Amino acid sequence: MKNRFDEFLALHHIKELLHVGNVWNAQSAGVYEKLGFKVVATSSAAVAESLGYSDGEDMPFSDYLFVIQRIVASTKAVVTVDLEAGYGRSAAEISSNIRRLYELGVSGINIEDSVIKDGKRSITDAEAFAQKLRQIMDQLKRDEVKIFINLRSDSFLLGLPNALKDALERIPVYQETGVHGLFFPCVTQVSDITKITTLSKLPVNVMCMPQLPSFDELQKAGVKRVSDGNFVNAYLYRELGDVMSRINTENSFASLF
Repeated sequence: MKNRFDEFLALHHIKELLHVGNVWNAQSAGVYEKLGFKVVATSSAAVAESLGYSDGEDMPFSDYLFVIQRIVASTKAVVTVDLEAGYGRSAAEISSNIRRLYELGVSGINIEDSVIKDGKRSITDAEAFAQKLRQIMDQLKRDEVKIFINLRSDSFLLGLPNALKDALERIPVYQETGVHGLFFPCVTQVSDITKITTLSKLPVNVMCMPQLPSFDELQKAGVKRVSDGNFVNAYLYRELGDVMSRINTENSFASLF
């Protein structure tokens, strides 16, 4: 399976904002491909829910791999994977998981600096996380695995009272680890986004949120990549609930057509 790291990397350094469509199965990936999307990404939350698991590495990695394999085999788009915290404790375990994705034809991953324990998410120490990342990047280099590493930092997602300050302090630490991009989900203020993109040497990714500025505004603020998160998946299943409610109320399938 051909890996498309160079193509994917280049898409982060063009003028146009890269909109990555988040998918949860081969069927949803096919919809994005028909619309001309160049890149699709798994939403771990959406995949987990589709399989009856909770987000936060609750689903077995083997189950996730099967879904990823079907997506890669079913689309011509570049595929990147939300790897959450890596599905492993050590740098060696995480590197092994990344290598397995690479062998399937995956061109990129997200890896996050927060962990869920006993149902509660908390952010990790930046220096400790950076050290693990350096070990991962070194191992991938030894294995000759070229894959786009998008580091997700959760200062804003966790609603830290000093989220911007925390994010800005993490950028210099993270961007020297060898990763290829930085991802700050839940940041929505243009002023905050601009401060992040100005400081970062790496392309910055943000995520769909209710108050997120328009794509044009994001591009002007220096953002290179935007993704859907699990919001499209959640929206579609709300619509499914609504249509089935109408069918039950009307005792008719007419609303489907």
